[in-house]
Amino acid sequence: MRVLLIGSGGREHAVAWKLVQSQKITKLIIAPGNAGTAELGENVPVKTEDLDGLLAIAKTRSIDLTIVGPEQPLIDGIAELFERHGLRIFGPSKNAARIEGSKIWSNDLMSKYGIPTADSVAFSDSTKAMEYALARPEGSLVVKADGPAAGKGVLLPDTYEELEIAVVGMLDGASFGKSSSRLLLAERMSGPEVSVFAFLDGETVSKEIAACDYKRIGEGDTGLNTGGVGAYSPPEFWTSELAARIRAEILEPTARALVAEDSAYSGILYAGLMITSTGPRVIEFNCRLGDPECQVLMPKLKNDFLEICLAVVEGRLAQQKVIWSDLACTFVVMTSDGYPGNYETGAEITGIRKASEHGLVVHAGTSIQSDGTLITDGGRVLGVVGSGETIRDSLIAAYAGVGKIGFKGARYRRDIAERAV
Repeated sequence: MRVLLIGSGGREHAVAWKLVQSQKITKLIIAPGNAGTAELGENVPVKTEDLDGLLAIAKTRSIDLTIVGPEQPLIDGIAELFERHGLRIFGPSKNAARIEGSKIWSNDLMSKYGIPTADSVAFSDSTKAMEYALARPEGSLVVKADGPAAGKGVLLPDTYEELEIAVVGMLDGASFGKSSSRLLLAERMSGPEVSVFAFLDGETVSKEIAACDYKRIGEGDTGLNTGGVGAYSPPEFWTSELAARIRAEILEPTARALVAEDSAYSGILYAGLMITSTGPRVIEFNCRLGDPECQVLMPKLKNDFLEICLAVVEGRLAQQKVIWSDLACTFVVMTSDGYPGNYETGAEITGIRKASEHGLVVHAGTSIQSDGTLITDGGRVLGVVGSGETIRDSLIAAYAGVGKIGFKGARYRRDIAERAV
């Protein structure tokens, strides 16, 4: 099979690493890819937002299946575009992708079908939003941009002043562009967070898997939010009882709700949850694999990822096993100095081969110069996935690998997965 993989980050490198293990695959093309994916297939310089360009690649290169990594093409309707041209694609429809594309739509869906989540109210006017906020206890609300914002559109203000800055910035200052033309003010929940993933094919939900990620740039969960700087799996609090409850109360009802709303879901669903004192509740849904969670999940998937994608696309997930191993995995991301703010690129990267002796090196913001030199080309540059029988084993391996890699301005958190050991 000839497969097109859309995306350029660490998630896509991890997916490509898993895809090429399939005996079914004969050619892997990645658009646009990075230095890591270039070692596994052929990178083509087509951007993820260029839907027509991606369609042209799929047609001219006789692609049998397209797999979409990032959310924006799905939100923009790439699934329908490809299907109109008779091309198979793994990823939800534009209707179904609204579960990530609009937090307000997603919240309304959960409210209508009794899926546990935070109490939330939508606003498009900053004055009305602040009137509502000031009637609530200080520090009791979360501010969420309605649309996608690269994982950075959720703010947790501790004071009324911080809340007003967030609200006015989103609604009046367009701090996240069109994504913040509307927002949700949501009840701030408390408890451990967990990302839960399952393949969906209409009302069929595969075996679920869980991971924990790190969004803040600094140790102890301090500093600015990022796209994600580390992850581990399994969570230390994960049990079969908790998994069964999440499946029964959240995953399966959500699949049925989407079908009922003419938004049947085909792909992999990401449920960001908080385990509160009253049970698991949804923070948000995403319409794709998480990044950096994907990097610790791909090594745990025991069967063929391509086979599963085909089963979903062909509507036969109910007959396809999805088997996750008990392997413990920790992923540590190395970033450019200044990320998630301004940062420089073009620094030479060394030590990849030595790092590979300790774990899987996953590229994100990397590229190769004409002379073959590997350089930084993004904020999240690369990282190492360590694995073992325990989280402690995987943590040690990941940091041993990271310690072998060097580039100017390299930064990484030194507490990834510590809470689990």
